[in-house]
Amino acid sequence: MSNIRITKQFSFETGHALYGYDGKCKNVHGHSYRLFVTVIGKPISDSSNVKFGMVIDFGDLKKIVKEDIVDVFDHATVFNENTPHVELAKELEDRGHNVLLVDYQPTSEMMVIDFASKIKKRLPHNIELFSLKLQETATSFAEWFASDNE
Repeated sequence: MSNIRITKQFSFETGHALYGYDGKCKNVHGHSYRLFVTVIGKPISDSSNVKFGMVIDFGDLKKIVKEDIVDVFDHATVFNENTPHVELAKELEDRGHNVLLVDYQPTSEMMVIDFASKIKKRLPHNIELFSLKLQETATSFAEWFASDNE
């Protein structure tokens, strides 16, 4: 049976600030992110399996990405844990805001690496993460491919 790639798209709203950056993005701002998750595998060939013909049920993929990415990052503000914005982060948290402190600069490039790591851990053994595309604006995105990271 042939390998088939399937893709599911997700969207979420996230704020961030880039610590030490020399442009406008050093300021707290947000994006309407679109995340495209592509996995690869062989469709289930057992006709008695309720998921016969599927590489992975889109609902199962949705559950993984929603729990580990969308529910965590949606309407959160992300800061590098080494930023001087830590005081601002604490103030926001004290006021009930969803704040994430991460161990990386929260650029699209670094976020997509983080997301790939999280998703790969949750996929069934016979399914591989093929690629991720994280679109930050209508014209800007970062991509991660398994083939580039072997």
